[in-house]
Amino acid sequence: MMASMACFVLNDTAMKLMAGDVSLFQLLMLRGAITSMLVGLFVWRMGAFAARPSGRDWRLISLRTFAEIGATVCFLTALFNMPIANVTAIVQVLPLTVTLGAALIFGEPVGWRRCLAIAVGFIGVLLIVQPWSEAFNIWSIYALLAVLCITIRDLSTRRLSRATPSIFVTFVTSTSIMLVFGLFQLGAPFTPMNLREVGLVSIAAIFIIGGYLFSIMVMLIGEVSFSAPFRFTSLIWALLLGWIVFGEWPSATILIGAAIVIASGLFMLYREAYLGSQKRL
Repeated sequence: MMASMACFVLNDTAMKLMAGDVSLFQLLMLRGAITSMLVGLFVWRMGAFAARPSGRDWRLISLRTFAEIGATVCFLTALFNMPIANVTAIVQVLPLTVTLGAALIFGEPVGWRRCLAIAVGFIGVLLIVQPWSEAFNIWSIYALLAVLCITIRDLSTRRLSRATPSIFVTFVTSTSIMLVFGLFQLGAPFTPMNLREVGLVSIAAIFIIGGYLFSIMVMLIGEVSFSAPFRFTSLIWALLLGWIVFGEWPSATILIGAAIVIASGLFMLYREAYLGSQKRL
């Protein structure tokens, strides 16, 4: 899980290094093409192309793909205009939003302790985005929209049947991203890319594949209640890379907000693990 988080943040770093040099749609089309080819090889080797998802699963995969496209645009737009640690800190609220969404949409039970953790976590988000200050802008809204899209993506993923391989879903998603942003790029001029930019796109594609594969490995062989807290190590990578690569460091208020969000998420994961053990007993 820590390797997966490191790969995702390294992908973000490579993409952010090209902000303003190449259009977003062109970057996503090229990264999607490289990702689709490499993931396709894994799908072929694993025999996952033989998967025959049900109609229900195809609808969920379609919803997941649309949410992934929205999340990609919103997240990268925010990333290109905000410090990487700030965007990553906002995304740490996902365990809370997914739990809240599952309760509201699927009727999953959520006790008062987890409701309190969700409320405290959202206070931490307010400290990060600071809507009362001049630091709040449209890019913060893009980051929050990314959280909404990722929440929809994760909730739809949870409803997929076990008969549909995760790697197959990853291939459908990456291919869809390539095609959608390829269509958007048709109406815009293609920006010539130098060796540095080609290398950064390739690095981003390799790292995002690593993030997908490591996370799939965790889901297949790991205990989710044990591995999930290690998702928060992405903020450590974002802080380090933001400081080393971009010379960015969040304010004390943002760090306090991130700490509150992470503490709330860890408590949430602890409660879910505890309740799961009680059910087994």
